[in-house]
Amino acid sequence: MATPLLDDPRLSQATREFLSRPARLLIGGKWLNSKSGETLSVIEPSSGRELIQVAQAGAEDIDLAVKAATRAYQGRWHRLTPAERARLLWRLADLIEEHQREFSELESLNTGKPIGETTLADVPLAVEHFRYFAGWVTKLTGETLPVSQPGQYLAYTRREPLGVVGAIVPWNFPLMIASWKLAPALAAGNTVVLKPSELTPLSALRLGELALEAGFPPGVINIVPGLGREAGSALVNHPNVAKISFTGSTTVGREILIASAERFTRVTLELGGKSPNIVLPDADLDAVVGGAMMGAFFNQGEVCCAGSRLFVPRSDFDRVVEAVARRASVIHQGMGLDPTTEMGPLVSRQQMDRVLGYIDSGNQEGAVLVVGGEVNREAGSGFFVKPTIFIGEDRMRIAQEEIFGPVLVALPFDDLDDVVRRANASRYGLAAAVWTKDIAQGIKIAHALEAGTVWVNGYNLLDATSPWGGVKTSGLGREMGSYALQHYTEVKATWVNLGV
Repeated sequence: MATPLLDDPRLSQATREFLSRPARLLIGGKWLNSKSGETLSVIEPSSGRELIQVAQAGAEDIDLAVKAATRAYQGRWHRLTPAERARLLWRLADLIEEHQREFSELESLNTGKPIGETTLADVPLAVEHFRYFAGWVTKLTGETLPVSQPGQYLAYTRREPLGVVGAIVPWNFPLMIASWKLAPALAAGNTVVLKPSELTPLSALRLGELALEAGFPPGVINIVPGLGREAGSALVNHPNVAKISFTGSTTVGREILIASAERFTRVTLELGGKSPNIVLPDADLDAVVGGAMMGAFFNQGEVCCAGSRLFVPRSDFDRVVEAVARRASVIHQGMGLDPTTEMGPLVSRQQMDRVLGYIDSGNQEGAVLVVGGEVNREAGSGFFVKPTIFIGEDRMRIAQEEIFGPVLVALPFDDLDDVVRRANASRYGLAAAVWTKDIAQGIKIAHALEAGTVWVNGYNLLDATSPWGGVKTSGLGREMGSYALQHYTEVKATWVNLGV
């Protein structure tokens, strides 16, 4: 039955047609219902209404997908030349770009995020990831080795693909993070079983359609939406999966790491964060306010690297907090498809309840609520929480734990060495930022911060060329850039005795 949301005049005809088609699993180049016949109800977050039903993969479907990926890896995909693989990746990038409006609408509908963000960030960044890694396919080389054993030898290395990669994608950036995993895995010559979040599977399924249109052989890319405890667990524990690439919570990442030890499965884990956003006394305060807003409230705060801890010199503290609060209080919340929307709803009722629970915790622990702190009923009937700012202390849960919502904790400091110590006093280490006019000072602090990425006078800066990942409990390995390819290949050394 068609949802009333399909009548929204802002939707393109292409998006309406996609949402009117049966949403099945892509396994071995075919669109299939799940073996159990079960489906997932995909909810539009700004209204709380059902958008579409999607086939729900279980363990049996995962097994079929892995077998299809194995056959493809051992068959036609293995025989394609690097140039042919590169052309397929480039063709897929072109198709995503040709259908940019459709992908922007699907991401906005499915996640709740503003259409402006999906149009300017999510979709273009996905396109660029496929193009960037398409360029790497013909450049994955080994080296000759100057060995010193007696005799004459040609010793050299090759970078070889791993086999079947299991890619598990979260709900906050479904298309973009899928591209982070698919593009390097395919560029290296692997095949992929992609499990999108059960909350946001739509852009991945559309991507699967375009992959077939681009000419990828059957089984090279398989798309299997399902629950983590069923489909995700089956994928992680499958004996024929050579690598798991996971983006999500630290708790689930730890479980995947433990499970991987059984078979020494390769893993890349991009996990949670509690990123410090540090303002130095000489910083441009106008830039700081914009950076604080971007760090805390971009994508509704549903960002693993969200700058949710704002450290401000005590001398400027009141002025900065008041300025950020003024900006936060006038953010326009609404449905993502509305071009005037600046911040959308949270992705689900469960996530809204989680964020509200942290807001209650902040109030109970004595944090000072500056702005927000409640549901925004005026924005719609969905899962809207107002942008929230607390003045808090390091000991509080809201300053220690990842909230994954629009909640910022402002923290005063008096000493630069002390603020670095406090910034690092976290189990997380995904990202950090420093604001200063003294670039040398900014670089010194960047070097002292325990984080996978540090921005100086900026926030949320990403590019296909720049590695992404964390330290401590924020994960293992890196995505993006040439560094990602190291995690999708094995190095083989070969010795040839030239004296025989």
